[in-house]
Amino acid sequence: MRLKIKRLSWFAGRPVVILSPNTSKLLNVHVNEKVKISVNKKSFYAVVDVFSDITKDNEIGFSYEVMSFFNLKKNSFVEVVPADSTKAGKIINKKINGEKLSKEELKEIIKEISNNNLTEAEIAFFISAEKIHGMSLKEIFYLTKSMIETGRRLKFKKDIIADKHCIGGIAGNRTTPIVISICASAGLTLPKTSSRAITSAAGTADTIETIARVDFTREEILKIVERVGACLVWNGALNLSPSDDKIIHIERMLNLDVEPQLIASIMSKKISAGSNHILIDIPYKGGKFPSIEKAKELGKKFLWIAKKFGVKLRTVYTDGRQPIGNGIGPILEMMDILKVLKGDGPEDLKEKAIYLSSELMDLAGIKNAKEKAREILESGKAFEKFKEIINAQNGKNDFEKRIKKLKFARYKKEIFAQREGKIKEIDNKKINLLCRILGAPETKSAGVYLYKKIGFVDKGEKVITLYSESEKKLEEGIKYFKEFEPIVFRQV
Repeated sequence: MRLKIKRLSWFAGRPVVILSPNTSKLLNVHVNEKVKISVNKKSFYAVVDVFSDITKDNEIGFSYEVMSFFNLKKNSFVEVVPADSTKAGKIINKKINGEKLSKEELKEIIKEISNNNLTEAEIAFFISAEKIHGMSLKEIFYLTKSMIETGRRLKFKKDIIADKHCIGGIAGNRTTPIVISICASAGLTLPKTSSRAITSAAGTADTIETIARVDFTREEILKIVERVGACLVWNGALNLSPSDDKIIHIERMLNLDVEPQLIASIMSKKISAGSNHILIDIPYKGGKFPSIEKAKELGKKFLWIAKKFGVKLRTVYTDGRQPIGNGIGPILEMMDILKVLKGDGPEDLKEKAIYLSSELMDLAGIKNAKEKAREILESGKAFEKFKEIINAQNGKNDFEKRIKKLKFARYKKEIFAQREGKIKEIDNKKINLLCRILGAPETKSAGVYLYKKIGFVDKGEKVITLYSESEKKLEEGIKYFKEFEPIVFRQV
């Protein structure tokens, strides 16, 4: 069917077209189905929406994404037909049936996701099939390779480009800004790109965003890293692995952690960012892995994939039985980071940051790494480097002004020990969920502050404070805390 283009001045976040009810009937397509659009000897797919008063029967309304990406002109014409069963759809169905996918099939899936040719439902089916049936190491390698090849890459002049990543699940655990500051002070180049939270209370990007800009172009990052040796930015704006952010969006909606996708996501973004020396921190006895044996199974997969790409990678296995640090939530975690960098703060966060820094420095060939990492932190050099990075990302020297604006949320609830006893367990997953109920990470000041960890508690001691900008969310958080016991207390 030949239809006239009507330009719509709104963003849809993906290729969307608007049809009138009569046109949708003539084409025999319904809401959320796809049509194939042909123009200038090129074809693409878009998702259908139907409205009675936006387009006429001879028109097709295009969202801003479609108009700009395909360089379409207002009032020109396109050919529109219902989309046949796509090649990608058949491949997804193959994975749903538990079959292995080839290099070419995975490349097709990632290409279609990158080009916005798959609906959210199709992506959800794909990652659900990954979750149910898993992937072989070869499949994960081809998946990672496809994700790298469909995006852009950063290239730096230095021979050693370093990075670290902690497998999520542990509440708090905001070691990255401290590690990057220490290692950059030691002379390493670290273009650190991070995701936003998927199931946790905050991602590194969410936390850094409390005091700095995190969305940059590829060219801007190259300048920042060349100037100060490191950055702490959000990877979503870089187009380094464009399919990954679309997949992460669906994972967040479904509250799903998919191991093959986890490996491909981390490795594709590290390699795309130019990193060739990578440290992977895999916590166990909490978070995703109940035992060190299970954690090491994942570690072996990372090492295998890294070898295939010719990059140096080291895995470390850390205690994940409880949260790291005191603050959990973007602003609360930033407060912990600043305290540690200034020579104070939670001892567990400080020691873990020193340990991870020394492991990464050692991997990069720096001798006496542990002693140097501690000296850099305790001397204040890491704090000065952190200020440099933040000022570089903000384009002005206003660090002190920005940290003064960090405030606790408007509403709070302090919870005290009702009797003498022992904290037997602090469930990371439940603590993260509690923080999300309170509003984190969207509300930067929401979250919790832990005063006590596993161990003995005296009657009347403050255990935790819940923070929220909403009275209703605070009430919901208190209710959840009482009902589901994220902190398990036992009387001695």
